[in-house]
Amino acid sequence: MYRSHNCGELKTANINEEVTLAGWVQKSRDKGFIVWVDLRDRYGITQLVFDEERTSTAMMQQAQNLGREFVIQVKGTVIERASKNPNMPTGDIEILVSELNILNEALLPPFTIEDKTDGGEDLRMKYRYLDIRRNPVKESLIFRHKVTQEVRNYLSKDGFIEVETPYLIKSTPEGARDFVVPSRMNEGQFYALPQSPQTFKQLLMVGGMDKYFQIVKCFRDEDLRADRQPEFTQIDCEMAFIEQEDILNTFEGLTRHLLKEVNGVDIEKFPRMLYDDAMRLYGNDKPDIRFGMEFGELNDVAQHKDFGVFNNAELVVGIAVPGGNSYTRKEIDKLIDWVKRPQVGALGMVYCRCNDDGSFKSSVDKFYDQDDLAKWAEVTGAKAGDLICVLSGDKNKVRAQLSALRMELAERLGLRKPDEFAPLWVMDFPLLEWDEDTERYHAMHHPFTSPKPGQLELLKTNPGDVKANAYDLVLNGNEIGGGSIRIHDKETQSLMFDYLGFTPEEAKAQFGFLMDAFQYGAPPHGGLAFGLDRLVAILGGQETIRDFIAFPKNNSGRDVMIDAPAPIDNEQLTELSLKLNLKS
Repeated sequence: MYRSHNCGELKTANINEEVTLAGWVQKSRDKGFIVWVDLRDRYGITQLVFDEERTSTAMMQQAQNLGREFVIQVKGTVIERASKNPNMPTGDIEILVSELNILNEALLPPFTIEDKTDGGEDLRMKYRYLDIRRNPVKESLIFRHKVTQEVRNYLSKDGFIEVETPYLIKSTPEGARDFVVPSRMNEGQFYALPQSPQTFKQLLMVGGMDKYFQIVKCFRDEDLRADRQPEFTQIDCEMAFIEQEDILNTFEGLTRHLLKEVNGVDIEKFPRMLYDDAMRLYGNDKPDIRFGMEFGELNDVAQHKDFGVFNNAELVVGIAVPGGNSYTRKEIDKLIDWVKRPQVGALGMVYCRCNDDGSFKSSVDKFYDQDDLAKWAEVTGAKAGDLICVLSGDKNKVRAQLSALRMELAERLGLRKPDEFAPLWVMDFPLLEWDEDTERYHAMHHPFTSPKPGQLELLKTNPGDVKANAYDLVLNGNEIGGGSIRIHDKETQSLMFDYLGFTPEEAKAQFGFLMDAFQYGAPPHGGLAFGLDRLVAILGGQETIRDFIAFPKNNSGRDVMIDAPAPIDNEQLTELSLKLNLKS
């Protein structure tokens, strides 16, 4: 037995007990006649003491030569600590060591194993196994475990069955690029890693498993944006013989349970918002509703006034920044520079100060009088002391730009509080979206999403106007889950493939197995998938997912710790019937 207790559990009740501990040396303090060593394991830190009056000379020398991160085992007696540390759970005691065994020596770590480390992100990712020893990462992984267990317990009690689906599947043309895996036994053929278990969970519904879930890895070979991973984890769920309301109620219940059990927060209301309203009021389909600053569309009160920038714009839209009139001209200029960054892409920003005396002062006073600016304030909901920020241009672009500005201002104003939770359902997404490059429609969710009841005929006349029977669950401005009611009959599915540009032959080659299954009695079904990494991060008070993943990859999709991806040798290439054609 390497240890009788862990390093976080000994208290004054254990005084005079003989104990055995094992762990890593956090740090040591050598006073010559006495040596203190902090011993760390997953559970905490316990102070060890070596005293020349009670410790042999040989053991004192051993203790004085202990380096950071040495793995050691000690035996000794629990004694009361003379100088107590109220900030440590074990701060009232220490171990008078009678036996010291060095289990493994260690090189000096490339960064300090402390809560606040001196290691940069790249360095810590290279030595991730050391980074995991740090409390913030360790606690994040433990937190993830807790969330995952709560999910499993809740769904299992609600009658869901956890079923594993394959990782080696068939490549399909929809969605992001697939990661492909060559098959040695089937020369010239490839598996794909699943972007989601979508078709398999639908087949499980055909198979009669009417409540399925799986905590599953998914893979997408796409250009990585900030805080995305090429492999990620979903809480994947599907239900049969249900309608949309059943899905929403079930997963509201799960989310409410997690917030209560994990965060101690009671959430009663899950408001619902139409996709069109989310875009109009917030400029994106996952609005953070912990704060206001809703968009005010100003076309009717800002155009036709000799100001060409607004007159030539498809949309003029603004937000009221609470207390923003206190911003100096220099601070406002910095905001203008911020929206002109390539990442945002605005050409500029017009602003209007709402003075305490009820007057207005704008950057375009030459074109607008006080009555005009008062209408701006009315439309945006601005009050005395606020600042109105206005952008204009192409409707879709300007909404995205103002959305980015809204989130940046909220961050600066401290309105995005991590301990506040505001869930929101966004409903009735467009079924299809037009792609200018390919000049055809693509499924906004995926090709198995059902149109809203009664809108099937609209596909023939105005496909862009058809709404999907789809829904996203948003939490604090992040999409944490999304799903839809699925198509469950061959005729409707064939029609959908037709509008997505598939020939009947292509549809059969790619999805014939699903179409065939629908002919054997497919029940009405639908589901939802949570992004576990994002969900855990938000419940943990963060929006960065990497610390909640044991071994994440960097923004280039590389695992810098094991140096992957990596070349394979010619023998393997030959075995897989592959030949490289690398770009110079």
